[in-house]
Order: sequence, then structure tokens, then C-alpha cells
Amino acid sequence: MDNDIETMLRLQGGEDNALNELMSRWQQPLVNFIFRYLGNANDALDLAQDTFVRIFEKRERYRPTGKFSTWLFAIAANLCRNHIGWRRRHPTVSLHRDKDTESPRELVESIPSPAKSPAENVIVSELASAVKNLIQELPHDLRTAILLFEYEDMSYEQIAVILGCSVKAVETRLYRARNILRRRIVGGTHESS
Repeated sequence: MDNDIETMLRLQGGEDNALNELMSRWQQPLVNFIFRYLGNANDALDLAQDTFVRIFEKRERYRPTGKFSTWLFAIAANLCRNHIGWRRRHPTVSLHRDKDTESPRELVESIPSPAKSPAENVIVSELASAVKNLIQELPHDLRTAILLFEYEDMSYEQIAVILGCSVKAVETRLYRARNILRRRIVGGTHESS
């Protein structure tokens, strides 16, 4: 039996400490996914915690019919979608740059490689930043599909379960997301999808 499923079944059986095991295994991948989705480190940490709270609250409903990670990321993707909706209804304006929106990994990745010239580093950095911003502009279903496939290495089948659609629909969403990103990068436009 899968280790995550076994741990989840222990949590269902009343062993509350099993949640700590799941958190230690899945917190960083979850924070990474949410951060890529939302682009804000504080929100990513908060929603990752909210995801684990939901797992604890819904532990009795869990059925070990699929991978635990699929269930986990489905909860997180729904929380991200809800958060985006809430943020649209409650906009805020920052008076200064939020240092927390840069993750430690992004800071490390921004250190120039000795193999590249400064001009090459600028181009790569600008392209990476543009792609990150463009991914955040994608609709929920396209954004979730591309993040889960490209950054979380999930299969089409897992993504289909998370998004509640067919494998063919996942293929279509990935195709559409890549085309939109390619068009916007080459054309430099931000037209709506």
C-alpha cells in the first residue's frame, strides 16, 4: 500500500499525528505549486496550511481509490481558485514592493551562472519573469494544468482527476495554455484567452 494512503488511513483512524507526517512530506511541493499559481509567498504558505486543515476536516471522506497527491492538489487548486476570486472582489494596493513575493529559491535562481554572460543572464531572467507573469494570467483550468504538468511532474491522468475532466481535456488544456503563452511571448501581447 502507498505510504501516503497508509498515513491517511491512520489519520482517519484517529491518529492525529499522522497529519504531521503528511505535512512533512507534502508541504514544500504544495507551497511551490501554490506560489507558482498565486505569485505570493505569504499567500502560498497560508493556503498550504489551509489545505492541510481541509485534509484534517475531511479525513472521514477520504477514499484510497487513487493517489493521495491527486486529492491533495485538487484541494489546493480549489483553494487557489477561490482565493483568486476573493482577491478580485477585495483588491488591495501595495505602497511598497513586497519582499515576501520572492521565494528563497527565486533569489538563488537569480544569481548569475558563471557559464553565461551578464547579457544572457538578463535575457533568461526577463523571459522567466515574463513566463511566470503570463502563467498567472491564464484561466484557472489552463493555469492549473500547466503548473501541475510542468512543475509538479503529474501525469495527464492525475491532472484529469484534479480538474474533474477527461485525459483528452487535459491534453487540450495544455495545448491551449502553451499556445497562449507562446503567442503572448512572441507577440508581447496580453490579450484575453
